[in-house]
Amino acid sequence: MSPVFRLIFLAVVWVVWLFPFARRRVQGEQKAVTVIRAARWGILLAAAGFAFVFIHGPKPWSSPWPVWRFLLAAPLASVAIILSHSGVRNLGRQWRVDAGLNADHELIRTGPYRIVRHPIYASMLCIILAGVAVIGTLPGWPIGLVLFFIGTEIRVRIEDGLLRGRFGEQFEAWKRCVPAYIPFIR
Repeated sequence: MSPVFRLIFLAVVWVVWLFPFARRRVQGEQKAVTVIRAARWGILLAAAGFAFVFIHGPKPWSSPWPVWRFLLAAPLASVAIILSHSGVRNLGRQWRVDAGLNADHELIRTGPYRIVRHPIYASMLCIILAGVAVIGTLPGWPIGLVLFFIGTEIRVRIEDGLLRGRFGEQFEAWKRCVPAYIPFIR
């Protein structure tokens, strides 16, 4: 498969994956009554992980793209897109970049939140793994995945703490039944 197809594939996947976040930003978010800005470290580390996976010199971008890499990337990208769209839709006006709670915050357990507590992070994991399949090179992708997991774990722990503080046993019961962002792994 040609390098041009690889670039077009990635561009389309990223635009479609990012669309619900951009749309929700334009529609606005409710004012949070509780915000933990320390969770931004998680965003920064996850973003650095993405950079290690996706930023390369010209050689990997111009090399041929084996079909097996596309066959691995396409389903991962599809799952990422489904999770980003359904996760943002189910959160509605509760979605925000910063970790925080609204005055009328609800514990969302519908849609993808029945499978994982943090489907948006699951979508990010799928999109970074799709990136590894498309353009991953050594040592970039292993470093990128480590940074992504550290950043995501920071965010998950902070957000789970917020939800535990607000919803108590209701959250704990959900947490016992539903994994954080990787299905079947608690």
